Amino acid sequence: MEQEWIKLDLHIHTLEDPKDRLDYSARELLERAASLGFGALAITLHDTVFDRPEIFAAAERMGILLIQAAEMRLEGADVVLLNVRPHEVANLRTFADLRRLRGRRGESIFCFAPHPFFFLGGSIGERLLREIDCFDAIEICHFHKGWFDLNRRAREIAAAYARPLLATSDAHRLEAFGSHYTSMPRPPELTAEAVLRSLREGPLRLTSPPSNWRDLLQVFYFVFINHPIRRRLGLNRRAARRADEAELVSHG
Repeated sequence: MEQEWIKLDLHIHTLEDPKDRLDYSARELLERAASLGFGALAITLHDTVFDRPEIFAAAERMGILLIQAAEMRLEGADVVLLNVRPHEVANLRTFADLRRLRGRRGESIFCFAPHPFFFLGGSIGERLLREIDCFDAIEICHFHKGWFDLNRRAREIAAAYARPLLATSDAHRLEAFGSHYTSMPRPPELTAEAVLRSLREGPLRLTSPPSNWRDLLQVFYFVFINHPIRRRLGLNRRAARRADEAELVSHG
């Protein structure tokens, strides 16, 4: 009998993010993920761990493993940490801090380098080589088309240092979620520890199709127009959260 594979997206943002102004809730993300057959997700808010028990319970009811995670900026560089707790990242500021955390937690946490060679944000760039011992994997960014592929260097370093590559959506728009993801054989028990072990050991399949022109225009619009306006004006996130919670109650 053919082995079952599951889809994972381990780099996603929602409206709870303290830095990015988004307009879709964690509940909406879960519903889209369930409709697309995802088995595991990580909501990676900036500099904080997503930690809403009712959302984790909703994910479990849907058959989705939701892994506690965060996208942290350390010394100007972004890193994604999986299976971490809020108190563990509260004072995480440097790569020395990260090494101490990894020393305490061992393989029960997982760290990967997001969009390492892109121009905007906190891409780590060539510093990845100096800090490679901090990383278990390297991300293949969704934003590529033809000759424009800043993932080439990521592939080279992953091959040179025997690190797996992960495809993620880094979704900031709900419609951006679902096309870029990693797949793995379904573990006997769908737990965070089993998923992290499978990420390290493989095999993995990456799904990251080239962006089309519509995707490229939407990304540029979001980054340079829509998102700056949202940051200036702000969103009524409290109202959105109340609506999200009301929806959870209505779903039992």
